[in-house]
Parts: sequence; structure tokens; C-alpha cells
Amino acid sequence: MNETPRQLTLDLPVFPRMDTEDFLVSSSNESAYSLLEAWPEWPSRLLVLSGPPGSGKTHLSTIWAKRANAWALDVQDLTSVRVPHLVANSAVVIEKCEALPRDEDALFHLINAMEERGGWVLLTGRGALAGWDLKTPDLLSRLRRAISVEIEQPDDALLGALLVKLLLDRQMIVDTSIVEYIRQRIERSVESVQRFVELIDQEGLIRGRRITKGLVSECLQKFENTQSE
Repeated sequence: MNETPRQLTLDLPVFPRMDTEDFLVSSSNESAYSLLEAWPEWPSRLLVLSGPPGSGKTHLSTIWAKRANAWALDVQDLTSVRVPHLVANSAVVIEKCEALPRDEDALFHLINAMEERGGWVLLTGRGALAGWDLKTPDLLSRLRRAISVEIEQPDDALLGALLVKLLLDRQMIVDTSIVEYIRQRIERSVESVQRFVELIDQEGLIRGRRITKGLVSECLQKFENTQSE
């Protein structure tokens, strides 16, 4: 039996475009986008931005960080020793606040110190605040009083636009009919779309084939099988 020749591929890095014009706005993220665009006219100096994996939290926080000249780091890299240095900048983004382990005392101290200085804090995290499993009552109370906005799962328009963007990020030119074919069959989540585009890219490079509906159909079957394992 003849097998499709498989080619060696180079694991080249993909650099998603993170500028303002690259952010795709739809009904699922419009509230979050509008609120960050409204800075510095926020009703509070602390904002909590939550949403599902891959929903655009980092993209939005990157846009805001450029505007506010903010420093950014993951919550797992935040320690009490770093707080004075961060406060000196007057604007900071703390990403992945749901992640463990984390120094909740340092996070609480940072928020309070920023408020005293008149600085700005943007916290991002996967899922709603209730799912972050915070153990420090004062910190939880403080975050509940903050302004918060949640990004929802993508609607049809955003899902299609996101597919096009992710394909272009990987220099893949695909017919619009194939984009629609994928959109109608893939799980409605940003994370699934991202992983599926990675799979198409890998399979296309390995097989040395252009992205056709046949290849996409095979990838969908493979993707579904992987999801059910």
C-alpha cells in the first residue's frame, strides 16, 4: 500500500499579532474591549478581566499595557520583594491570577500600595473570580469590590474571524468556504480553534499538501479522536 509521503518539519515559533487593530471585537468581548479602551476613565483603579482560555485576555492586557506604560508579569512571579519596584511604575498587569502557587499576601499588598499611590492594576484570570479559589478573605473581598468584566465564548462571527486570523498568523491562505466548513464543525471555544489550527498547520507541513477540504476533514476526525481520549 502506498502511503502519503511525510516530510520533516521545522518547529518554528509563531508570533501572534498583538496590536489594537489585530483584536477582533464582537458581542462576546465588546464590553471588555470598551472598558479597557475607556482608560483612564475607569470607575476604579483596579480592574479584573476574566474569561475562558485563549479568549483574548492577554491580547487586551497587552494593548492596555502599551497605552498605560504598564509592566506585566504572571501571578506566580509576584513576590513581596517585587512589590515596591512594581508600584514605582504606577501601572501593572498581573496575568493568570487563577494559577497556583501564588503569593496572595503580595497581591493584596500590591493592590493596596497602588491605590495609595494613585496607580492602576489590571488582573487577568481564567474563568470567573469565584473559580480562582482565593484563600485570603481580605483579598477576595477587595476583588469583589473591584470593577470586573468577563469575556464570553465566541459567537459565530468572531469564531470565523478568529480562524482567519490564526491561519494568517501561520502564513496559511485558506479559501473562505473551508473556513466556514471548519466553523460549522468545531467546538465553540477559542482554545479548540487554536489547537485545531496548530494541527492543520502541522499536518499540512508533514504531508507537503496545501490546505484542502479533504485535509481539513481528516484533521477534524483526528482532532475529535484526540479530544475523546
